[in-house]
Amino acid sequence: MDLFQDGHHLRLRSRVQDTYLHAADDGESVTLSQLRASMNAAWAVHIYNGEDGDGSGEISGFVSRAGSRASSGVVSVSGSGDGDGDGDGGDGDGSDDGDGPYLLLHSAAYGRYLAATDRPARPGHNGLCTELRDYDQPEVEAIKWRAVGSGFADDVVLLRHGDGHYLRGNGKYLPWNSTGVTVDDKASSMMYWVVEPIPLREAGMPAIPGPLPTRPRFTPRVAERQIRGVEPIPEEAGMPANHGPAHPRFSGIFTSPGRRIRFVRALEDGYYPEEVNSWRQFWFRGRSAFSLRGNLADLVVVDGPNIAMCVRAGRYGRLTPLVVDLPDGGYGGTLEIVVFLSGTLGYDELRYPDIDAQ
Repeated sequence: MDLFQDGHHLRLRSRVQDTYLHAADDGESVTLSQLRASMNAAWAVHIYNGEDGDGSGEISGFVSRAGSRASSGVVSVSGSGDGDGDGDGGDGDGSDDGDGPYLLLHSAAYGRYLAATDRPARPGHNGLCTELRDYDQPEVEAIKWRAVGSGFADDVVLLRHGDGHYLRGNGKYLPWNSTGVTVDDKASSMMYWVVEPIPLREAGMPAIPGPLPTRPRFTPRVAERQIRGVEPIPEEAGMPANHGPAHPRFSGIFTSPGRRIRFVRALEDGYYPEEVNSWRQFWFRGRSAFSLRGNLADLVVVDGPNIAMCVRAGRYGRLTPLVVDLPDGGYGGTLEIVVFLSGTLGYDELRYPDIDAQ
């Protein structure tokens, strides 16, 4: 079964709860949600072959179909459970399936990868916590998964983590506690997931959300830039060293939390430079993708609607088009953005999931 094709998008629906694996709005957690037509419920497939740094033989920095860097590959579903209704999740012994490719899944909303942890789940949930994390090292065991057949139907699978734990929902007997997603090595029907492919959007880039409510602008230029959401990094752009995230001017009139935006403009062919000195950065307050796009357009000297923003979640992470507001979390951290200009090869090769398709 070729359910997982590199660069394609899909949803994972809990067979028991009938809810979807969801990248939470904080950009860090994984939950179950009834929302289907949402970028947070869409996941992009990244096939890891282990051949080089990012595991797929890709040319670093090149954007291809589905908004990812060039590669090809398929993960086939292996083995099967016994399909007895409660399910044993395969053998559950953590044995490997050989040297075949691993399945990596990154959020179509924020670009971060589905990962298992070794932290105990909170009370009322089974097993260990899951999370969203960056792909910032060549080998990250936490984000590697294998798809295992369920024995029910071709589109129903289990997702096994490398250490023998399986991705599962919670709340089968406690409906009030039914949004948690964990990994566990104890057999349960909550480990079964229905794979729903998502077609590409034929109309191109979807409209990003409109501007979020802002405070009235003030006449001083520095105050105006803060209200728009931009503050230069300390000791950059001629600003005094005590001006920045820790000591912003006009802090009494602008209290929204912020994060560092590190960005680079892609070349016309879709490549972008990896060298540190090729990237620029600024401090951005708030969550508005609309405002962020306007700020980036000003900095690369183009009109706002004529650029596309792609998030890079870690040095080895696939590029993910940013068409939703920034996560309500990760404040104080760094968000990496690659900017593509309209009319270039890189811009035209970006692909977006059609989350409204039935």
